Amino acid sequence: MLDKTLPPRTARSWLTTLARYRDPATHRSLLELAATLVPFFALWALAWMALSISPWLALALAVLNGTFLVRIFIIQHDCGHGSFLKNRTAQDWVGRVLGVLTLTPYAVWRRTHAIHHAHHGDLDHRGIGDVTTLTVEEYRARSPFGRFMYRLYRHPLVLFVLGPSYLFILQNRLPMGLMNAGWRYWTSAMGTNAMIGIALALIIWFGGLLPVLLVFLPTSVIAATIGVWLFYVQHQFEQTHWSKGEEWQLHDAALEGSSHYVLPQPLRWLSGNIGIHHVHHLYSRIPFYRLPEVIRDYPELAEAQRLTIGESFATVKLHLWDEVQGKLISCADAHRQYGIA
Repeated sequence: MLDKTLPPRTARSWLTTLARYRDPATHRSLLELAATLVPFFALWALAWMALSISPWLALALAVLNGTFLVRIFIIQHDCGHGSFLKNRTAQDWVGRVLGVLTLTPYAVWRRTHAIHHAHHGDLDHRGIGDVTTLTVEEYRARSPFGRFMYRLYRHPLVLFVLGPSYLFILQNRLPMGLMNAGWRYWTSAMGTNAMIGIALALIIWFGGLLPVLLVFLPTSVIAATIGVWLFYVQHQFEQTHWSKGEEWQLHDAALEGSSHYVLPQPLRWLSGNIGIHHVHHLYSRIPFYRLPEVIRDYPELAEAQRLTIGESFATVKLHLWDEVQGKLISCADAHRQYGIA
């Protein structure tokens, strides 16, 4: 059962304490970057070479390499928050380059993710950078077909198998959510697309289609799937936080609406400590490699919002925010409790 025990002080009062952890160390950041990119490119090369031995071996190496691509995304994520390097220009260029590897236009993602942080848990501002979540009453108000489409969207096959590939391979090719927000986001998307196109053309020129089909795509799809799963469980747990109007408060929503996903090593390392998500949402300028320091120094934060791997699987059945009970429930629960078909 998820422990939603909160620290004894208010969410906002933690900000001064957490500010002590915000400064990145350039040498540490560069070391983390090297420790991620070197094995990533090494595994990419090994998978390519393995094609001459066995396509299954190449595929296995590509799947393994997907986990390093997740870590690359976390570094790009920190660049977007301004928490990876002290030099903002260098940081943004690192983010742009990594965005080619993760198939994610940096400026577009940075803006939509900032919207996610600014409005997380706010029922009055949903739709950009989050998993679509309806309230019980919104679900009730839909037509039978509308309710079916929502259940289809929230089905694990769509959310965690089809959805991630669609999001990273197709949707990210356009500045979705920012189509009319100016040239900067179109430049980011089209520039990233151009670099991806050049990289794919070179891969095909030197190796044909097999490296694309058995190395590039599996690596990208595995990383996308893991990334979407992590994002889901970090916010879609039973006692998460949703409110609206004057009841919504940024810092309370950040802390109470984000889980502490407890992962063992090496999963914690490969995921860039992003499981310590409640601390990240409360103070996003903390570098990912300093998040463990926070929960080491403050056991009350380590215990807040804890979600184990075993417990996380139960979150898949949660679909609707029940404003009466103040928790996420399943569509089956909505049917039993409120008679909604």
